Amino acid sequence: MTEKTTKTVANLSFEQAMQELEILVRRLEEGRLPLEEAMQAYERGTLLKNHCETKLQAAKLRVDQVILSGTGEPSLAPFDAE
Repeated sequence: MTEKTTKTVANLSFEQAMQELEILVRRLEEGRLPLEEAMQAYERGTLLKNHCETKLQAAKLRVDQVILSGTGEPSLAPFDAE
């Protein structure tokens, strides 16, 4: 895949990437793509899958920042990615 394609994927929201990934999977499952197109779809799907996993991990880290006080009340701690 080209650097331009990678940058394009990086600009997608989680929802956009998932939608495109679902379309690619459907097309691959149908089995009617020529080999070269199937390979390109697979490569793009891999990029999209990795992008979605990264987005989900970032969301998980943000959720993990919600902490409970001694009384069980939720509070937010500043997000620190490091």
